[in-house]
Amino acid sequence: MASGSGDEEGNTEVGSWRLIGPVEGLSEKRCRLMYCSLGFKSDVCLFYVKGEFFAMDARCAHSGGPLCEGDIEEADGVLQVFCPWHDYDFNLRTGKSGTSLQQQVYEVKLEDGNVYVKHGNRLSLEPFPADQKS
Repeated sequence: MASGSGDEEGNTEVGSWRLIGPVEGLSEKRCRLMYCSLGFKSDVCLFYVKGEFFAMDARCAHSGGPLCEGDIEEADGVLQVFCPWHDYDFNLRTGKSGTSLQQQVYEVKLEDGNVYVKHGNRLSLEPFPADQKS
């Protein structure tokens, strides 16, 4: 199952569907860092929790903490990731926090056994060579 309808508040990114990889391999880890062709500040986390994929900016909106290293918890039916630096929480579906902070979230779809993320730039599970970033 994939997440994101495109109508959720934190999802304003216009882009193309980016092939990330096969569901089988990507569902083996709770979070994977997807490198963005724009560089470090634009990387994206791909979460796999309770049979669903979610994607959001990898750096916390507060101070840039690595959300892929954060704890994931469910409270009142809401899946949240907690930043490991200052414990800010973000809803995996909407990107909303219990504070006024907002993380950018991205649509995810599953098609023909593969995971796709809708994003404005190229994404990869491997870092981009320095001369290929753009």
